[in-house]
Amino acid sequence: MHIVEFASGTLRFLEQVPASAPSNGFVWIYVERESLEGEIAGLQRAAQTLGGSPLLDLHVKDLLNGAHPSQYDYTSIYDLVIFRRLATEAEVLAENKPATIPADGPLAPFARVRTQAVGFAVFDRLLITVHPAGCFAAKTFIERFLSDAVQAEGLSAAARSRLPTGTSDLMLRMLNLMVDSYLDIRKELSGGLDAWQQHLLAPRSRASDWRALLSARSALHTLEDLCEGQNDAMQEWLDTQREQPAPSMPQAERDGLLARARDVMEHIQRVLHHVRRMEQGAETAVQLHFSALGHRTNEIMRVLTALTAVFLPLNFITGFFGMNFEYLPLIHSAEAMWIMLGVMAFVALVVLLVFWRKRYISRVGR
Repeated sequence: MHIVEFASGTLRFLEQVPASAPSNGFVWIYVERESLEGEIAGLQRAAQTLGGSPLLDLHVKDLLNGAHPSQYDYTSIYDLVIFRRLATEAEVLAENKPATIPADGPLAPFARVRTQAVGFAVFDRLLITVHPAGCFAAKTFIERFLSDAVQAEGLSAAARSRLPTGTSDLMLRMLNLMVDSYLDIRKELSGGLDAWQQHLLAPRSRASDWRALLSARSALHTLEDLCEGQNDAMQEWLDTQREQPAPSMPQAERDGLLARARDVMEHIQRVLHHVRRMEQGAETAVQLHFSALGHRTNEIMRVLTALTAVFLPLNFITGFFGMNFEYLPLIHSAEAMWIMLGVMAFVALVVLLVFWRKRYISRVGR
């Protein structure tokens, strides 16, 4: 458990929960989900002392559930926000799940698309966040605060001009960081999808790893569901802030908070738009692949049909002169073989010429 106190433009890292919340600031308590059960009693005391109300048992279960979807809920004292974010590469490797996408193929970046839940209990003077172990969002802010901190009376304190102004402000900053983390793999996903499309549409392509493709499509669907859930949760939180504004919050601070929330939602919409565009690109590539296969098959069948038509009169001639009769034209002539070979070659050339003029036979793609 990490405890950080923000007051009057300063912050302090505390070793235990303070007796009361600062009148001109707030307290942030960061807990890892793996150790949450052991910290429940102390966390409930802190919620009662600093926030004015303990967490509901149902909300505690939501915070403990690592598979919980993005959601917003509220009470008369605090708001609860569950937000699913993309897992980092290290977290994906730590899950040790069987991979359905080859690690060295063009679709390899899609194997990184896993999500994890982060919980926020937002009081007026207290913010409780529950993260998976080693969460990059909380770690980023902890390291950022520590990097600017100075030691004073055994506690870490720092004065900064851009510290969070309140619990909701800090939550929105973390949410914005989680949404923007998608940008780190967006180029990899787009590059992998483009490489796979080029491979799929290559003339000599023998793409057959459809299981990896289905897994990549499933990853895109996961991203789409992730963005839609994030957007719904943020929209509900924003609507609540508009309908029931905090009476003690200055108008300028409230406007800045709403603007930051709208910015987070705009980022979510950008991610959702990009994911849907990649889904459409993948569907189009698959359709073009099978269209190209069908066109190639038609070209092959057309050539084979033309060759069959060329040899049909030749088969008739050889069949006619192969009949077992005693008297046939030219059968006893010494030049008969060469005459018939010439006739057969002439017929074949005439048929080929007619087919070529009618474009029955031509180069593929001409």
